[in-house]
Amino acid sequence: MYTIGQVSEMFNLPISTLRYYDKEGLFPGMERQSGIRKFSERELEALRVIECLKKSGLEIKDIKQFMAWCVEGASTYPNRKELFETRKTIVEAEMVKLQKTLDMLKFKCWYYDTAIHDGNEERLNEMLPDKLPPDIQKLYDNAHK
Repeated sequence: MYTIGQVSEMFNLPISTLRYYDKEGLFPGMERQSGIRKFSERELEALRVIECLKKSGLEIKDIKQFMAWCVEGASTYPNRKELFETRKTIVEAEMVKLQKTLDMLKFKCWYYDTAIHDGNEERLNEMLPDKLPPDIQKLYDNAHK
């Protein structure tokens, strides 16, 4: 069992956030000793899922619905799976966008390293758009699709 302070440090979350989650019912069945919250491995796993869903863009009201489904039992497995499938698709799409951004940043770092080395952009302009080194060409192409 862990105290709220320990969990706050473990997850790098403010104590106020953990209290809010508890108030919102995201830790159903949490044990209390003399009114003090005691976090078990069950609450830690719930918190991992909550943080995952939050990072995927899900709002607290929808996370509450997920937690309610968990309490309801096996009949809600299809609902829960669908929620995770949807979040996975959204995160994968975001990763594609972020990869495109990262590729542009990598390309531009290479571009300016080369310009600094050469003292100008003449050679670079001759290589653009399709005569770049193969690894850089891949970055450029992905960043410009």
